[in-house]
Amino acid sequence: MMFRKMRRSKKEITGTEIEAILAEGEYGVMSVHGENGYPYGIPVNYLYHNNGIYIHCAHEGHKIDSIARDSKVSFCTVSQTELVPEKFTSKYKSAIIFGKASIIEGEEKSMALLGLIEKYSPDFIDKGKKYIDAEKARTTVIKISIDHITGKSGF
Repeated sequence: MMFRKMRRSKKEITGTEIEAILAEGEYGVMSVHGENGYPYGIPVNYLYHNNGIYIHCAHEGHKIDSIARDSKVSFCTVSQTELVPEKFTSKYKSAIIFGKASIIEGEEKSMALLGLIEKYSPDFIDKGKKYIDAEKARTTVIKISIDHITGKSGF
């Protein structure tokens, strides 16, 4: 599988720098091959863990239908943004992932849901565990397995 090289290679980052962006990101955008040939980008909360992106959602909807048709997706997150108006630019760090999305179950699903609670509600772990127990059956977890990743820093 061939992916394009980054055009502005001086801004390219790799390895732990990309992992930090993914770990620290508040939200990302998962893009799927949507209906009628249109791309469809969905802002989502996510967890980066063990070289994968985990997203929770309902059992049905545009994301689920699109993934069933074509599991190839992209995912993007941006962090540490800072406008520099006098230079007509901005500073930022970003990561773009290309991968395949699948629905996960069992222990991996439980781990992802707990990881999301730990990331977004760290002061409410016990309450979050009860919430997971109550809602897990009504929740789908999607994992994006990473095929290719790039990172960029505008700092």
